[in-house]
Amino acid sequence: MNQDEDPEDGVRPSEAPLCGEHDSQTKAQRIHQRPGPGPDPGPEPRCVNIERIRSTSPPQDFKDGPSVDARSHQQRGKSPEPTCVSMKSNLSKDRLINFRDERCSYEPEEDQESSEVPTGPSAQQHQTHMDSIFMLLEENILTFVKNELKKIQKVVSSDYPQCSEKEDEEVLDEEQRRSKEAFVKISVHFLRIMKQEELAERLQSRLLPADCQRELKSNLKKKFQCVFEGIAKAGNPTLLNEIYTELYITEGWTAEVNEEHEVRQIETASRKPARPGTTIRREELFEPSAGGEEPIRTVMTKGVAGIGKTVLTQKFTLDWAEDKDHQDIQFTFPFTFRELNVLGEKKFSLVGLVHHFFSETRAAGICRFEEFQVLFIFDGLDECRLPLDFHKNEVLTDVTESASVDVLLTNLIRGKLLPSARLWITTRPAAANQIPPECVGMVTEVRGFTDPQKEKYFRKRFRDEKQASRIISHIKTSRSLHIMCHIPVFCWITATVLGEMKTREGGELPKTLTEMYIHFLVVQSKVKKVKYDGGAETDPHWSPESRKMIESLGKLAFDQLQKGNLIFYESDLTECGIDIRAASVYSGVFTQIFREERGLYQDKVFCFVHLSVQEFLAALHVHLTFFSSGVNLLSEEQPTSLLSRRYIVNPEPKRLYQSAVDEAVQSPNGHLDLFLRFLLGLSQEANQTLLRGLLTQTGSRSQTNQETVQYIKEKISENVSPEKSINLFHCLNELNDGSLVEEIQQSLRSGRLSTDKLSPAQWSALVFILLSSGEDLEVFDLKKYCASEEALLRLLPVVKASNKVLLSDCNLSERSCEALSSVLSSQSSSLRELDLSYNGLQDSGVKLLSAGLESPHCDLETLRMSGCLITEEGCAALVSALSSNPSHLRELDLSYNHPGDSGVKLLSAGLEDPHWRLETLRVEPAGVRWFRPGLRKYSCELTIDPNTVNKYLKLSDNNIKVTRVKEDQSYPDHPDRFDHYCSLLCSAGLTGRCYWEVEWSGRVYVSVSYRRIGRKGDSGDCWFGMNDQSWCLRCSDGYYTVFHNETETRITSSSSSSGRVAVYVDWPAGSLSFYRVSSDTLIHLHTFSTTFTGPLYPGFWFWSGSSMSLCSLQEGESPPAGEPSSLLTT
Repeated sequence: MNQDEDPEDGVRPSEAPLCGEHDSQTKAQRIHQRPGPGPDPGPEPRCVNIERIRSTSPPQDFKDGPSVDARSHQQRGKSPEPTCVSMKSNLSKDRLINFRDERCSYEPEEDQESSEVPTGPSAQQHQTHMDSIFMLLEENILTFVKNELKKIQKVVSSDYPQCSEKEDEEVLDEEQRRSKEAFVKISVHFLRIMKQEELAERLQSRLLPADCQRELKSNLKKKFQCVFEGIAKAGNPTLLNEIYTELYITEGWTAEVNEEHEVRQIETASRKPARPGTTIRREELFEPSAGGEEPIRTVMTKGVAGIGKTVLTQKFTLDWAEDKDHQDIQFTFPFTFRELNVLGEKKFSLVGLVHHFFSETRAAGICRFEEFQVLFIFDGLDECRLPLDFHKNEVLTDVTESASVDVLLTNLIRGKLLPSARLWITTRPAAANQIPPECVGMVTEVRGFTDPQKEKYFRKRFRDEKQASRIISHIKTSRSLHIMCHIPVFCWITATVLGEMKTREGGELPKTLTEMYIHFLVVQSKVKKVKYDGGAETDPHWSPESRKMIESLGKLAFDQLQKGNLIFYESDLTECGIDIRAASVYSGVFTQIFREERGLYQDKVFCFVHLSVQEFLAALHVHLTFFSSGVNLLSEEQPTSLLSRRYIVNPEPKRLYQSAVDEAVQSPNGHLDLFLRFLLGLSQEANQTLLRGLLTQTGSRSQTNQETVQYIKEKISENVSPEKSINLFHCLNELNDGSLVEEIQQSLRSGRLSTDKLSPAQWSALVFILLSSGEDLEVFDLKKYCASEEALLRLLPVVKASNKVLLSDCNLSERSCEALSSVLSSQSSSLRELDLSYNGLQDSGVKLLSAGLESPHCDLETLRMSGCLITEEGCAALVSALSSNPSHLRELDLSYNHPGDSGVKLLSAGLEDPHWRLETLRVEPAGVRWFRPGLRKYSCELTIDPNTVNKYLKLSDNNIKVTRVKEDQSYPDHPDRFDHYCSLLCSAGLTGRCYWEVEWSGRVYVSVSYRRIGRKGDSGDCWFGMNDQSWCLRCSDGYYTVFHNETETRITSSSSSSGRVAVYVDWPAGSLSFYRVSSDTLIHLHTFSTTFTGPLYPGFWFWSGSSMSLCSLQEGESPPAGEPSSLLTT
């Protein structure tokens, strides 16, 4: 919108009064305009010529500007005139200079005679005094004008650095600031009179915005310095800087869009693997990416509902307004899509839109933004009701041209409109695909609170240190709730519930989500009963009125969930029979949001405090409806809606639950996942007891419960997607089924979840599932999930809850040792057995781990660190730690290291110490030969046994290359030869630790087997992997697959038509691992864990056109293939 054409924007800039309009005029101005002849002029007043002022510093060359004649003629009776500054010129007779809001405190009337004027000698003294005052005034004004003109000349110079006025900004009081602003406007006015429009625009654009920025920052500070936690417009405001807890933000994968249920994303695996997240601090947003030079223009921040996106933007804006961060940004304009929705089809220019929401910019007359660094924040893309049609909307490049808000946004995001601006868009993941990927420079993910941040939150929430510690302790006792508390809103719900229950130490605490939300609803009802109805704490909190309200809220929740609405309007409430004022009493459950912060609108928008609360009440509504009237709201699918209704003549609970399971499984994006968990949780008798007075006690018949559990397991066995199967495991947990851990481990082993890299959301899901079991995990093997340090750090809570943890050969470093040390030091740790073998931990890692071993809370009994590059220095650290806490460790394995004589002596002394509980110590084999990182130090040279080679396999290159051919190779008959399958075995059996690599092409099976595997015929006894005598890896185009005893597991790690794989056997430990080799880096594919009963023989099986070569490994010494190991195993 062009400012000159907008009637609300006032007159054109050259005609506008500079500082406000009033009736008073300066004396000089009135004399110039006075009609008719006046009295005879008296003595010429002392005047200051503008040209002389400008000559005091190097002048700006105004080549075509007219001269300014500074003269004044006025007389006031016989009194001499005071010194003045005349600004008269023949170009300004009709342009009065009015100082907006700068009313003069001294304004003598032109013809008024004062009766106070002294006469005689006193008059002469008075005149002398006035002369001195005005001479001093003249000096002050001249000094001020000179200084300000120097600054202005510097500002309008072409090489003036942007934002340097910020660096030189003085500390001014309000009057000084207003004087300077007035002088800038005077200068702009005269530059335009002199037809120096370019300089006038430059001056206005460089100095006046600073005043606008100050005003904008002041208003934003007032707006965002306080928040209403969890709810809006209710309760007592809290200072954001006091309550704000840093969030865990990671850089996401720009091409990934997750359309799953918002809550499910924090506890389930996403469909595609994402690169490991890089932690980003709030202050680092918009900084150039690694290797880049230009700042990022558009950042999209994704996160589930309640994770803290909005508060993050508020904190960012508050920090900017308080001059803490991002001061390279001159203007920050925070919008929400909710308020943009209200504008509908109204048309604005980009400038007009900013003026509409941020009146400070209108007052400053800012009509362009190209010269400024501007940040637009758009919060809540998922709530946008504008089309955002990036393909059909017309192109718009002029910030003053009017268009619909939809067109403005699409062009702003595409970079067609104001390409210099920066944009920050927040959204729930399902809506992220509304923005074309090419329009987004970086995607970040808000993952909520880490464990320390959770604790920090509760300590801020409860100022009483003892109370906070009690509540934190309560949360930690329920591992599932502790994990869910990485969602800030869930922390608020948890704090609300446990804050009410804090006096009930030793009582039963909520363990499942359903229990927590039931307690939350009970707390809200109790608050209503006591606070609003004047009841006592012991009074029943369910009355007919409160039951009616909850039923109505439940119907609203279900109806709006059915429509996919998370925000709704007054008419929606009316349809469900809800009175707004009555509903506001339940402000903890249901909150009313007024869009009136800037006085623009009075529209009322409603929502539940969190999506999960809406889903809980929707499930409660379905439960109440079924058991009160027999209506199953989930019984069958209608063409227009996923949820439908029909009456059941003889209502059976199992049909309700089975239909709910069916609906949830059929949902394409899992929008009923959490609803299903709540519905099944409400079937439990213990939960119904908590809602006595609201629910009719129906109980949960054991038969119904078991039938539902069995039905869910059948759904899992149907090979549903990993995300859906994980949610079904959650449901089993709500039904207190004890097989949850085994189910998810089977899911991972069977390949329903990727064993390659997992996204951050997948790790969160996996942790939640593993920790939801009613009993501690017995064995946790990291290789079942991902053999990497990142995986270990993400699954650390699972490590803490497990009894035995297997981390061997997982590429761990000293960073992992530090994390494991914290686990060992934790009072709640269940860890008793830890295997860290074959990781390059070195002495530095052992020292970090020793800090945990010496903790009095450490109860570790078995520690294996075989092949970890440990010397006597690391041994000394272990001895020191065990001397401080000698009462726990019973078994220590340090074989395949280089402890030296001194290290062995120290450890042996501990073994003899009566205070130590150490019973078994392993240090052999030892020596410098093992002091090399990686598995290649265990490399062995394989030799093909020619007597086993099938006649269609051709040997070449000194028998290290094998190719399947069509011609019979005419090998002599031998009882060991494979006569049907194109297979072979190697000569030597392996019983120690051995490693080898092979190059393959086509389709090759890489195997190890016992000598007794079948050789004759085509039965499964002769087929690698199809019997209990062999294990194998199939290498083929596109994927890998492992086999053992007729069990097949496909591995999703990428493959091609050729490649290189490695095999590592740890015979004593019962471990067989396969790896993909890429640029000398080992990528773990699969590990078999068993107890071997005889020597293992490497073998190979070839499909048509395939070949294989044994690789020669030149790294250091190679131990004999059959070297035994004294490693202790269990």
